[in-house]
Amino acid sequence: MDAHASGTGESSGNPDESEKERLDRNLHELLEGLRVALPGVQVLFAFLLTIPFATGFESVTTFQRDVYFTTLVMTTLASICLIGPSARHRARFREGDKKWIVLTGNRLAQAGLIFLALAITGALLLIADVIFSLEAALITITLVGVVIGWIWFAAPWIRQARDLNDDPA
Repeated sequence: MDAHASGTGESSGNPDESEKERLDRNLHELLEGLRVALPGVQVLFAFLLTIPFATGFESVTTFQRDVYFTTLVMTTLASICLIGPSARHRARFREGDKKWIVLTGNRLAQAGLIFLALAITGALLLIADVIFSLEAALITITLVGVVIGWIWFAAPWIRQARDLNDDPA
């Protein structure tokens, strides 16, 4: 069964691999990927949680306060989505529901990365606005947003589209 027929978006790896083996491998790869992403989210979240208690926070502008809170919410949503696959695995792994865990876990991981991208750009927007100016902040987040957009999303999606077009099936 190939990646597109399986619905997981993962290659079959070994042609002799059973569906159970493929799902086990896909789940393992998904959880390993989350182990990479989660520490970054946790550091950003911890940083954001300390800001309101820092000296000088009361002097931020309304715009900065709004950006801060929006960034905090995006980081919270990223954390929820990126932890979601592990929570679903813990809740359903004994039920033989690995296919659902892998499919929905992958979607949650993708959503988590989108929220993380928004949180990173939001944190940069806030910091650059406080340190420099709104104009510098907008230039910074635009450049960083393009880099994140390309590396995390556009390049993989373009490659996937190319692979689908090259697939004779």
